[in-house]
Amino acid sequence: MTGLLIHSVSEFSDLILEALRLADARSIVEIGAEYGGMSALLAEHCRVQGGQLTSIDPAPKREFLDWVAANPNVRHVAKTSLDAFGKLDSADAWIVDGDHNWYTVYHELRQIEAISHRAGKPVLIFLHDVGWPCGRRDAYYAPDQIPAEYRHPHSYDGGATLDRASLTEGRGFRGMGQFAFATVAGGARNGVMTAIDDFLAEQLGEGKEFGFAEIPAVFGLGVLFDMNAAWSARLAELVLPYHQNKLLRVLETNRLRNYLRVIDMQDEAAARVARPGAA
Repeated sequence: MTGLLIHSVSEFSDLILEALRLADARSIVEIGAEYGGMSALLAEHCRVQGGQLTSIDPAPKREFLDWVAANPNVRHVAKTSLDAFGKLDSADAWIVDGDHNWYTVYHELRQIEAISHRAGKPVLIFLHDVGWPCGRRDAYYAPDQIPAEYRHPHSYDGGATLDRASLTEGRGFRGMGQFAFATVAGGARNGVMTAIDDFLAEQLGEGKEFGFAEIPAVFGLGVLFDMNAAWSARLAELVLPYHQNKLLRVLETNRLRNYLRVIDMQDEAAARVARPGAA
């Protein structure tokens, strides 16, 4: 059923790669490896530019590791993002598509800003999953790695739906044991977009202004960039037509409603089979 739902950040590859060219980005850090998807496209960009791709993922697929071994311009760091930052000096651009929760994303942004500041490089970050369902709701692949004070009550079995803040047990969009959702959407320190909002507000309070574009398609892409960069005006011109685009948002909502209906139909069929006396 995964073929029914486009979900990869590589769907934005034309936009991301053009932005990387505008920014003359040669060294790129990717948080969350995607073998066969965005990773290969980023690696090819870095090869052409004479740079390096650093991919951070604590447990990638075997195929990814074999691919890294065959590509000398790709480096793999087998750690979680927050543990890996100590091994990173700087980068021209960052792709953030790892754990989709407030604690992780907020601290990733803090670390990226600090590393970039020390290196004297402008910030350029692409963040996936800024829209539904993770924009305002934490998802946890490993809840025990999130400090208790930042970890929301969560469920592996409850599913998210478009029109309810609470989860629905055994229905809706859910992780099927692979990840847990916060049981309620919204509120403080909850979700990827909330982490971005909090980071930007904090930076503005310190006198640092960043540009940010929200592209409401394929679970949402955020583009966060340094307004003082030499390429910022050209990048802003590139992403502005997509920023909070009404048509894209309507199409995304329609796509998600259709997919959620498919999940409902599957759940209904499974419930009929499970009933005593079912044929």
